[in-house]
Amino acid sequence: MSQKTILVIDDEPDILEMLSYNLEKEGFIVHKSVDGEHGLKLCEHLKPDLILLDLMMPGMDGHQVCYRLKTNPDLNSIPIVMLTAKKDETDEIVGLKIGADDYIKKPFSPRVLVARINSVLRRIENKELLGKTEAKIVRGKLTLNLNTREVLVGNKKIELTAIEFRILKLLAKHPEWVMNREKIISEVMGQDSFITCRTIDVHMSSLRKKLGTGSTFIKTVHGAGYKFSEQ
Repeated sequence: MSQKTILVIDDEPDILEMLSYNLEKEGFIVHKSVDGEHGLKLCEHLKPDLILLDLMMPGMDGHQVCYRLKTNPDLNSIPIVMLTAKKDETDEIVGLKIGADDYIKKPFSPRVLVARINSVLRRIENKELLGKTEAKIVRGKLTLNLNTREVLVGNKKIELTAIEFRILKLLAKHPEWVMNREKIISEVMGQDSFITCRTIDVHMSSLRKKLGTGSTFIKTVHGAGYKFSEQ
């Protein structure tokens, strides 16, 4: 894996220094920002390979920064790992629904953080390589463009978060296969993810709502999980 650039956005100077030290020790190029507004400007300039984003910041918090990034066509492909000291699972669900790629609760060990970052970066690289060989998945009236991450139901374009797209892609690639929640988490988020089964159910509910008439393709198999079916 080539040398990667990481932008760290956190309002605590001690945390910024600790993260910078450990990430640079692992060979990453690190840029820092102490607030959301400045972080957004840096992101536009740097186009980093990954963003470490603190949730609890004064002014523009992590959720707002994440939303701004994921609604910007020039920046929405940059993976985001959110950091938080909060214990409430609701914050995790909100962050992931907005488009964050992973979520780490403080305190955490630097080794675990680096492992999770590398996992996200590998997943993004693998997705890009796969996209070069598989341009589209077409299932009935549903079309997934794997290069542009565009989803169409008939002629209607559907806007999905990165995680929702990965879930839909996983199911659509394997029609009629029943995927339990643990399998979906492992394939979409990586084996070292701490995403819960309840979070997957929230994503599935949101995905179905956005797909509208295309939601009939996604079937719940009670007691087992989910599958994609055109029947």
